Amino acid sequence: MACKIMILAEHEDGAVKEISFELLGLAHRLAGQAGWKADTDIKALLLGQGADELAKRLVERGAGEVIYAEGATVAHYTGDGYRRVVEAVIREESPELVLIGHTPNGWDVAPLVAAGLDVPLATGCSNIRLEGGKARFVRKAFNGKFVHEVEIERASPLMATVDKGVADPVSTHIKGAVRKIDAPVAEGGLRARFVEIKKGVSGGVDLTQAQIIVAGGRGVGAPEKLDVIRELAQALGGQVGASRAVTDAGWLPHEHQIGSSGVTVHPKLYLAAGISGAIQHVAGMKGSGYIVAFNKDADAPIFGVADVGVVGDLFEYLPALTKAIKETRG
Repeated sequence: MACKIMILAEHEDGAVKEISFELLGLAHRLAGQAGWKADTDIKALLLGQGADELAKRLVERGAGEVIYAEGATVAHYTGDGYRRVVEAVIREESPELVLIGHTPNGWDVAPLVAAGLDVPLATGCSNIRLEGGKARFVRKAFNGKFVHEVEIERASPLMATVDKGVADPVSTHIKGAVRKIDAPVAEGGLRARFVEIKKGVSGGVDLTQAQIIVAGGRGVGAPEKLDVIRELAQALGGQVGASRAVTDAGWLPHEHQIGSSGVTVHPKLYLAAGISGAIQHVAGMKGSGYIVAFNKDADAPIFGVADVGVVGDLFEYLPALTKAIKETRG
């Protein structure tokens, strides 16, 4: 049975990746805009072997139906294997819109599927809207200095890769189902094979999931002075972010960088200290729920996007704020 929206779910180490739940959240939002029914018009495609519990998890988190394509050839990710299965399922289900995470696997497989279907692909989308029966794909360009609004005509399906943090996961439960199929790829028919996964060492920071972020910029002055940022973040139960100037200087690892060349975040609360507000940084945090900025320069661009701006010495205000929070919570 045809559907309106199909998302490609990803999983790793026996767990569904958070981007998959975010894609379902975006699908629900778009279905609401178009007047579609979530239980019949939103489907998730899951590939793997022995992943029955993961398929059930997707149903619990907003998929009207999960198509679980199982087989040894897709037990692990390969661009060739995934491309063949995803393309075959899309041809069978005829969705109007296909959403894929803007992740390493998504970067790889989405263009292959789009080429096989002979349709265009909008990549790295920070938002998607359905207006007047047409889809508009919003994406950044030139390191966030420009924003594209792309409208694709006469394509079926419409396809897009979506950045992390663009949508909140679904909070409501719908009655869905799992439909298992055999992955339509013969074991000897692949041109690529899975060998192994090697993971780099990182601090495990994922700012895209943080609800509170305290970010420091060049105005902090020196790496040893970042403790004022860390202490406030700890008091608030949040994460530490940074501008590119801080990570380029080696004060913090790159995984803390927010902006067009770092990560895009959507926390409920974003505190920017000593950050001037270059357009590349603003592009990665302007979707935050509430923004508080601290800067000595009253003309700093960051104040243009802040809900509250404090003109003054961050080393005066941040310790006082940290102390007040600890006293209130204590």
